Amino acid sequence: MGLGREQEVEIHKPPRFIPGERVRARLHVTNDGTYAGKNIGENLVRKGDEGYVRDIGTFLQQFYIYAVEWVDRGTVVGMRARELTSLEKAAAAPNEGIST
Repeated sequence: MGLGREQEVEIHKPPRFIPGERVRARLHVTNDGTYAGKNIGENLVRKGDEGYVRDIGTFLQQFYIYAVEWVDRGTVVGMRARELTSLEKAAAAPNEGIST
């Protein structure tokens, strides 16, 4: 019996984003039950929302979790790198096709 899907250990590399960096949500994010004060399934972030990375933590000693402040929503939501794209890196190099 296998251990299931293996995933890359992100924390062996530097974080993809830094505190203060402006980012955009790549996906809709709903409450999975870990966000207090919101119902399970309620939208926390919509695709295209823009915010700022406030802090970086880790989860399961494997993944970076970026605490992103969504200013228009007045919330801070923990996000994975695959759920975000940098607006600053894209603006700095618009013709280089950088994707995060």
